[in-house]
Order: sequence, then C-alpha cells, then structure tokens
Amino acid sequence: MLLKADELGRIELTERDGVRVIRRDIVAARWWAHAFARRAAAREARALLRLDGIDGVPVLLHWDGRELLRGYIAGAPMQQAQPRDRAYYRDALRLLARLHRRGIVHNDLAKEPNWLVRADGRPALVDFQIAWTRGRRGALFRVLAREDLRHLLKHKRTYCPEALTLRQRIILDTPAPHSRLWRATGKRMYKLIARRVFGYWDNEGQGRIRD
Repeated sequence: MLLKADELGRIELTERDGVRVIRRDIVAARWWAHAFARRAAAREARALLRLDGIDGVPVLLHWDGRELLRGYIAGAPMQQAQPRDRAYYRDALRLLARLHRRGIVHNDLAKEPNWLVRADGRPALVDFQIAWTRGRRGALFRVLAREDLRHLLKHKRTYCPEALTLRQRIILDTPAPHSRLWRATGKRMYKLIARRVFGYWDNEGQGRIRD
C-alpha cells in the first residue's frame, strides 16, 4: 500500500516473508533529489541501527543504498489520536531519554505525524531522516536534545496542558537561540519550499502522492 510518494521517493506498507514492513524506495526519487534522498535514508538507517532494541522505535531490517526496510509499528499519528492521557507523555519522556542516552537526537519532533499512539496507548517514534547520529554528546547535542524535549512539551501543552509541570512550562517559554533565529528568518522560506516543491504541509507530514 502506497503511503507517500514525492520528490524524495516512495514509502510503502508492504510484506516481506509474511511480515508487515515499511519500504522506502530511493530509486523512485526525482533525479535532482536523488543524492539528498539517499543521504536522508542513510541517516535514518544509522539512527535505527544505534537505537536497536528500544521499544517504540522501528527496527532496521535492510538498507543497501537503494531500498530501506524498517519494521512496521501499528498506531495512529498524534494529530489523529490526540492523546490526552498523562501516561502517554510520561512514557514519551522516557522514550526520548532512551534516544538521547544512545546519542541520537530526532530533530523533527515538532511534526505530530512523527509521534504514534499505539493501540495500548504507548508512544512510538518514526521518521529519523534528519536525526543527529554522530553519537558525540557535546554542547550542540545538548541544545538539540533540549529542543526534542521542548517539541514534545508543545504537544503536551496542546492535548494535556493540565499535566505540565512548572519546569516544563519554563522550558516551553525558553526556546534555544537557534530556534528563535530560525523562526525569525528561515522558517518562512522553508515552508514555502516544503509546500511548493515537496508538497508538505504543517501538521500533516505525509506529503503528496506524486503523479
């Protein structure tokens, strides 16, 4: 089943040996976007490999430079499920801490579709194409990891605001300097390119089905 098709290739829900998997087809990318699509898929593969064994993160099954296969996690994207249970955000904080302990920053958690709500109410994360995968946990890592946390807290403020602690409200009110600069300068241009070129829209994250 085709989930998404755009300039960066195709993403499909399919089966291999009777098991449901997610397939990212890099060959289907536009010629001018092929190098970028391959780098993004390679970054996702590195992230998933480092996160192997963490519940709530897809398993890397295959990556050969042309096709990426990852495990399928059943669940609804956050914007559909709209989780309002305090337990979801408690578990999401723990999941995020496990990522950071492995030296991985997701870097794209502002997008609600990257958060899943599983049938049992637990969180899961997908789409690690722009993740920090260097492993080094220096000053920049800590800044980016804090932004991961702040984006999760923004979602918590949307769906479960009564559960925010005072410390969490302070974090929400103090975005990192690079985030403030981004909002003031490059975000508008990014949205224009994302919408006009790649067909991405805020709060959807699924792009368009390319003709």
